[in-house]
Amino acid sequence: MKKYNGHKISQVMPGSIAEELNIEPGDFLLKINDEIIEDIFDFQYMVQEDHLDILIRKADGEEWLLDIDKDFDEELGIEFENGLMDDYRSCSNKCIFCFIDQMPKGMRETLYFKDDDSRLSFLQGNYVTLTNMSDKDIDRILKYHLSPINVSFQTTNPELRCKMLGNRFAGEALKKVDRLCAPGTGIEINGQIVLCKGVNDGDELERSISDLTKYIPNLQSVSVVPVGLSKYRDGLYPLEPFDSEDAKKVIDEIESWQKKIYAEHGIHFIHASDEWYFLAGRPFPEEERYDGYIQLENGVGMMRLLINEFDEAVEDIKQRYGDKLKDFKQEISIATGRLVYPCIKELADKVSEISPGIKIHVYEIINEFFGERITVSGLLTGQDIIKQLKGRELGQELFLPENLLRSGEDYLLDDVTIGDISKALEVPVGISKCDGHYLAAILFGVEPE
Repeated sequence: MKKYNGHKISQVMPGSIAEELNIEPGDFLLKINDEIIEDIFDFQYMVQEDHLDILIRKADGEEWLLDIDKDFDEELGIEFENGLMDDYRSCSNKCIFCFIDQMPKGMRETLYFKDDDSRLSFLQGNYVTLTNMSDKDIDRILKYHLSPINVSFQTTNPELRCKMLGNRFAGEALKKVDRLCAPGTGIEINGQIVLCKGVNDGDELERSISDLTKYIPNLQSVSVVPVGLSKYRDGLYPLEPFDSEDAKKVIDEIESWQKKIYAEHGIHFIHASDEWYFLAGRPFPEEERYDGYIQLENGVGMMRLLINEFDEAVEDIKQRYGDKLKDFKQEISIATGRLVYPCIKELADKVSEISPGIKIHVYEIINEFFGERITVSGLLTGQDIIKQLKGRELGQELFLPENLLRSGEDYLLDDVTIGDISKALEVPVGISKCDGHYLAAILFGVEPE
């Protein structure tokens, strides 16, 4: 058993309670109300109280016991070196669809870590399989009322789930959802199904959707996303990509269920990710069908929201600049993945129609690094961008989507930095937020509001 040394504070918010008490980065939080803090769950729960006795160890080893009176739920204003305040739990599954198993050798070590930590689901929105979650974890979630929890279901068929996750306990783990969704818990869950052709689609998808509806309203939504298949699948389970006809069947199945569920529960509940609509060549659903974009981070409704925001921003820009728009001039370029290229090209063309002096080059980057089956922008690499844009017309500035970057960093999956790309292509490189208002401002060359 590892020795408990407390939790190192990395940041103190200006004007916070912690700053007033002279708590500093480098100090260690040892106890709250004479109790050891196991992890972020304990901390978030304990600091809600309006009276706290906090034991701090300063950098010189001196210990301070601080008596704090505050408003209930008022934050202390501290962040920790380890956001989880504990070791991360690695995944014990061997999923047939795991993307990490499909990565080439030689990339940075952190990219090969498989997490399956329920605490990260609460903190960062990660999806967990429940196989790594103990009864104690469930008890603490219920005690601390921690939600939402994001769950990777894949299927509700216990035997099939064991096969898909490569874990003989994966089917049994589904029973944990019964505890989380028991009457009165108030725990909110969002679900995900990674669909694999010929495995958990068709009748199995029908079964899963039907079974999962019994968890409404605790289970607020379930997204269905197609499995991502890289070119590095030697020795792995033989999976095939979905084609256009497959995508149409999946959409029809999901939209049929949406009508039934909405009539009974007032929510659409089951959602097809944007990739299905791109693949099927169908228009995206209207905004109302996304139930407030509850699954936005999972690729559900991102394009509908982007288009709506963009159109709204264009109308605002027309009102702000009026006839001056016809005199706007600039030449820029945008690089994006194959999946969203047609949509971004269409939006860029709208701008050029309004302002003929604006020239926008939209470039579709083929994912040669992971293979052409990987079409999302977030998995593009710097080397592919440089190779495919070398010698092309880029204008005054090249813009790349922000989902190319690792959180808080300026480098892509292959460790190529934005500076490297700018130097290689001899053009300034800007980052476009995944926001329609921001995109419209960039294309018109105006300040975003």
